[in-house]
Amino acid sequence: MVDIKKLLEYNENLRHRYFETFTKLSWTEFTKNREASFHSMKNIFVHTLGAIDYWLDFLQEQNVHSKKDYDDYKTLEQVKAYMEHVEKRMHAYLSSLSNEGLQKTYTIKGDDNKTRRITAEDALIHVFEEEVHHRGELNALLWQIGTDPPPMGWKNL
Repeated sequence: MVDIKKLLEYNENLRHRYFETFTKLSWTEFTKNREASFHSMKNIFVHTLGAIDYWLDFLQEQNVHSKKDYDDYKTLEQVKAYMEHVEKRMHAYLSSLSNEGLQKTYTIKGDDNKTRRITAEDALIHVFEEEVHHRGELNALLWQIGTDPPPMGWKNL
């Protein structure tokens, strides 16, 4: 069975490849409204970081995630700084997380407004899936402008 920590490490590795791809685009291309889920590639990328940040708050019972709007990120350097901040938080959380900690339970209201119990592992799987979902969206947007997305196979397959 694949360890959720390995999946999150895989996502981080790919996130860096996508960021590198974005550095080859003009700022105008990166921020152009493409009528996607969060309009631009920049906003989609920042949204995925925000989701990680939010769920780390949830899991650690904190409220320190970024409150910035998408428009507050005006340069690639600012996006990169946020990415590094979120990754540092995730590394700290995962390095302190035991196998028993993965089974810690939380109560949450879902999008359907129903209360349910989830484990830390459930939340981390959701974080992984959220980023994969938006990575597919970014692929489509990159293809639309004639740019190949970075290679992304598990273990470089």
